[in-house]
Amino acid sequence: MIVLLVILGLCLIGVRIGFATLVVAGCAVALIRGPGAALTLVGQQVESIATSYPLSVVPLFLLMGVFVHRANLSQDLYDAAQLAFSRLRGVLAYATILSSAGFSAACGSSIATAATMVRVALPAMRRHGYGDRLSTGTIAAGGTLGIMIPPSVPLILYGSIAEQDIGLLFLAGLLPGLVLVAAFLLTVLACLVRTPQSDSPQMALPPENARRAARAALPVLALFALVLGGIYGRIFTPTEAAGIGAFGAGIIAVARGRLTRLRDWRDCFAETASVTASLFMIIFGASVFAQYLNLSGVPVAVVDLVMRMELGPTALVCAVAAIAIAMGMVFEAVGILLLLVPVFLPALIAAEVDLIWFGIVVVLVVELGLITPPVGMNVFVVKANAPNTALSTIFLGVLPFAAALLGVLAIVIAIPSIATFLPGLMGRN
Repeated sequence: MIVLLVILGLCLIGVRIGFATLVVAGCAVALIRGPGAALTLVGQQVESIATSYPLSVVPLFLLMGVFVHRANLSQDLYDAAQLAFSRLRGVLAYATILSSAGFSAACGSSIATAATMVRVALPAMRRHGYGDRLSTGTIAAGGTLGIMIPPSVPLILYGSIAEQDIGLLFLAGLLPGLVLVAAFLLTVLACLVRTPQSDSPQMALPPENARRAARAALPVLALFALVLGGIYGRIFTPTEAAGIGAFGAGIIAVARGRLTRLRDWRDCFAETASVTASLFMIIFGASVFAQYLNLSGVPVAVVDLVMRMELGPTALVCAVAAIAIAMGMVFEAVGILLLLVPVFLPALIAAEVDLIWFGIVVVLVVELGLITPPVGMNVFVVKANAPNTALSTIFLGVLPFAAALLGVLAIVIAIPSIATFLPGLMGRN
């Protein structure tokens, strides 16, 4: 508890969580084993992770997302999504959810999805008379799809911490991601029934814009199908899929007249390197923190506690999910994964919990934390791009979507096969 409180205190004063965890956990190991052993352990963990071939999937998928963003596909995805709901009232709200899902499939980041879609969708929704509560709430909630629909950066982090196959985690997230999209679309419908908007069902795009949007959306869908289809069909590994995805996204960007200068390529690689460095610092900290927990005996104590409480696998997962929901009110997504998973992982293994299924559950909980107060990162991203909208209005707007997300979480916990069905088809042991 002291170590966790020190890490939390450092984070509250502005220290990055990766650095805070690495330094505090390293010092705690030094108190147990001595400074020399602590330096050796930290060095070994950092070297092992930095040279891990499977983790090269991180910068490759990040580069893929950067290329898609630079290709400016978000507007075309938004226009294409409008075609799917052109006959419905409230078309722009539905299109925001669907285009967020499409952008997520090539981005993997919730914050990036929310930041991109707020610039694309909010002006159009305001122009057609949508209320701020519905428009900002839809955008903030749609952004959470960025960490469930694969490729997902939190799923990669979870896989590295829990030592689970990243390709299987991607497949496990596909069906829950689609269920979540459907739940959000139904939530939009419920909101529109309660508070009708002023746009009409005939608010369709001009024919030339519709054709351009449909053509522009096809390469992204094809790239998504290639990446996941290749993993599912065992044609290539997740790392190879990430490389193919990054290459394909680069080709799409070039074909759209982007990345025409050497400076553009340098900016893309620099952005990817910066985000990769931040994520790897978090993974370094998580690895050393897990080693400290093993040395301190915390996992054994947690396992003993669970055994005394006689919690079954489902009850244990529900208890961990409840703790994660409470943590989501203070920590952002990465902090929950970093501090929660290593503590309960031995107990989950002892209870024979399917760790692929648990990974989907914990990511759903993390998604909930992105739109709940007081630290709802997606809400603050939307607020930064809509300074005239009160923060309370955005939080009120996301409440129906938070309820829908809780419903999907309950469904995935009650029916684990939603997450385990596709991995099971691959013959997972």
